[in-house]
Amino acid sequence: MLDATRAALAPILAARAASAGDCPPLRVTVALSGGRDSMALLDAVATLVPEFPIRVSALHVHHGLSPHADAWASFCAAECDKRGIALAVRRVRVDRAPGESLEAQARAARFAALADADADIVALAHHADDQAETLLLQLLRGAGPHGLSAMSAARRTGGPLLVRPLLAVSGAAIEAYAQQHQIVWIDDESNADTRFKRNYLRHEIAPRLAAAFPGYPATLVRAAAHHAEAALLLDELAARDAGIAVEGAAPTLDRAAFVALALRAPHRARNLLRWFIRRHGLVLPSTARLAAMQDQLVRAAPDAKVRLAHAGAEIGIHRGRIAIHPPPVGHYAVRWEGERSLALPHGTLEFGFVPGAGLAAAAVAAAPVVVRPREGGERIRLAANRPRQPLKRLLQEAGVPAWQRDEWPLVWCGDALAAVPGIGIAADFQAPAGTDGYDLRWKPHVWRAAIA
Repeated sequence: MLDATRAALAPILAARAASAGDCPPLRVTVALSGGRDSMALLDAVATLVPEFPIRVSALHVHHGLSPHADAWASFCAAECDKRGIALAVRRVRVDRAPGESLEAQARAARFAALADADADIVALAHHADDQAETLLLQLLRGAGPHGLSAMSAARRTGGPLLVRPLLAVSGAAIEAYAQQHQIVWIDDESNADTRFKRNYLRHEIAPRLAAAFPGYPATLVRAAAHHAEAALLLDELAARDAGIAVEGAAPTLDRAAFVALALRAPHRARNLLRWFIRRHGLVLPSTARLAAMQDQLVRAAPDAKVRLAHAGAEIGIHRGRIAIHPPPVGHYAVRWEGERSLALPHGTLEFGFVPGAGLAAAAVAAAPVVVRPREGGERIRLAANRPRQPLKRLLQEAGVPAWQRDEWPLVWCGDALAAVPGIGIAADFQAPAGTDGYDLRWKPHVWRAAIA
């Protein structure tokens, strides 16, 4: 087990050492539940300190789901104190969402906390038995190669690198290590509850598989690695198919290219659509739902308004491109009291001072100012010598997607539409030369879907 931990950290440390300049010690945090596996991993990582330039700490995620949760946190604190290791305890709230298991919600909260850890690396204690169970669970769900890849040995989060150095180490080997080094641990009573699918596999199925197939769990760990390679090849194929179809930091698909691919090779179009959905951090739809999405995206008329709801997001078409975007925020009305920055549900509207231009300060001081979205039928005159124009058309001409038009912030002064960020200021509310005005800048939130 010690060799596996060393092997997982060595290449990361070697890459760091190869970088220019002197590097501070690598900050390695162990995800510490207090159970046997994480306590053994903490001991193994701490043992490597004399060998490697690392600074070890631990992070305990307090879910508050068990009556023993406080005792577990205290146990972890005491064990870390014995070893001179700093421990951070992160309390998370776990609310069961409709259609989601409590176990899944707790896992999501835990990984969000780990991804926010103040560390270069977070080490998790998942081992070969866990990997085999994950593969079996995914197989029973009908998952494809990405699901059957099970858990990755390393995973980027946008924050620390999550590593699982024990994926090839059996639970029996970890048990032997813990006994040899006289490591103490606590047991989570929920691990014995076979109402949870993973626990059922662990207690009822895995022992029979191990008895009938002596290579278990190593053979399933190897199978997961094969599926991981297959998944990588599928992603490379999707990236090649998307080479002429994706643009921008928040990628969109060229609908014409997607339709041509779907007609020529529908299986590759499905692979591309899966890749595109994963690229936005969304869970994948069922096979039937994916096929229905592909059919709608291919068959929709050029001017059709397509908005497919999925996993808290929407998939739509704008100007010939397929995009994934957040769901609508609904109606809002926020009073502006003269502050330079006004927080809205989906972004920030900034009021920058500018002399002789923009929204006239004197005009908006005469009546209450409220920012709210379109309701339909709004018109605005942008110059004294021009007629009033439909706001919907102006937003369309400005290239604003349909799903953003419905929630675009409009500045109302009393009953009058005074300004539309990115479009213009109504003629009656434009600041004359020599007077004070406000330059309006709309900054929508950078949207990221929930991690799949």
